Amino acid sequence: LVVASSSQELVGHGWSAIMFPLFISAAGIVVCLLTSFVATNLSPVRQESDVEKVLKIQIGVSTLLMSLAIIPVAYAVLPEKFAIDDVTGGSIEGKPFKAVACVWSGLWAGAIIGFVTEYYTSHSYQPT
Repeated sequence: LVVASSSQELVGHGWSAIMFPLFISAAGIVVCLLTSFVATNLSPVRQESDVEKVLKIQIGVSTLLMSLAIIPVAYAVLPEKFAIDDVTGGSIEGKPFKAVACVWSGLWAGAIIGFVTEYYTSHSYQPT
């Protein structure tokens, strides 16, 4: 929010552009609810051996849904072009798709970390 408020284009576009990080969180809450529905109604844990499979499904579904949900959010609230000051005194040109790509990079990195952690800590795979 502090970074967004330093951009004249984002401030000029209105409150929604400055609140983009909160819109990401709001979309995440909706995606969480949908993923919870998948986990409890479509692919529930019926026995202990299902836990790992359902966890993988939840990570995958939530990552895919959030990847799709963030696209309309970015294009709805961000201006076509904006500049954000960088630490060297210059500026970085931003566009909605660049913001989407930034969110995707963190989102997919988190999913990869989740899958790798599950692999290395699981009793289903060797050598653990």
